Amino acid sequence: MRKITLCAGALWVFCGCGDDASVADAGTADTKKGQSAEHFSFFVTSYAAIQRLSGSQSGFGGDLRYGEADGLSGADKICREIAEGSLKGAGKKTWRAFLSVTKGPKGEPIHAIDRVGDGPWYDRRGRLLAETKADLLHDRPMGADPAIVDDLPNEDGVPNHAPDGTVVDNHDMLTGTGEDGKLYGEDWGATCHDWTSSVGSDGRPRVGHSWPRDFGAFFPDGGRPMGFPFGGGMGGTFPGFPDGGFPEGGFPGGFDPSTFRDINGVHWISSLNEAGCAPGASLIEMGPPNPNNPTVGSGGGYGGFYCFALTP
Repeated sequence: MRKITLCAGALWVFCGCGDDASVADAGTADTKKGQSAEHFSFFVTSYAAIQRLSGSQSGFGGDLRYGEADGLSGADKICREIAEGSLKGAGKKTWRAFLSVTKGPKGEPIHAIDRVGDGPWYDRRGRLLAETKADLLHDRPMGADPAIVDDLPNEDGVPNHAPDGTVVDNHDMLTGTGEDGKLYGEDWGATCHDWTSSVGSDGRPRVGHSWPRDFGAFFPDGGRPMGFPFGGGMGGTFPGFPDGGFPEGGFPGGFDPSTFRDINGVHWISSLNEAGCAPGASLIEMGPPNPNNPTVGSGGGYGGFYCFALTP
């Protein structure tokens, strides 16, 4: 059983986890044979890969050009290089970043859902993400393998929530996209100037959640941590918060008492707007995006995004 420690001074910060063989094995298992190699067509860009390609611990921020003329081309190139780094030969596929922009090469909006082919899509270990575009357009991809639906995996097929075996807060994924898979709005601040700006004040990029804001899922058997002050329900108090209650200002959207899930923090494509377009990584749970920290990772992330191959 994984050991979870709750720390004071921040909103449910996970300080440390015991060894979890299942997580560790996921990253070391031989997945270079069979369906995983043949069908590899989806991943979350890992923090390690973003650091490596950007040459910075803070990542790219909202500027994803990566030596290309525009943000989409650069992001596609990032996907291709990460895929090849995970599995030799995978970079030969046509990879597309799941990103929308207000103006494409012809001045027209480009929608993320129109960039990724028709499906199906599989992760690095051959597990199904979705069969069709329609299946993608749900709060979590419909029909996804139960092992990945609530923790979309990175390029190595590892649950991105705990890429090295330790739980971190890293679910904010750049999309610039609404729940319908299309451009979130006409204001290009939601796309960091069509993924060409790393200036904090240039916008608040729309992000999805690679795993839901669902604290119950972190605990043994989906329950509450041992010693939690109020047992299994929503009653009781949170020590360290004003008057022993919820954090000042509350949680965004509230929680579903039956699942302990943030009602508005579930959607993998479109959950909230990040604080800004500057590079930055925040991997400790400290609540929603902080306007005083206008980075792409302020609310729990590092400027990662989703990558799809046009053919499995």
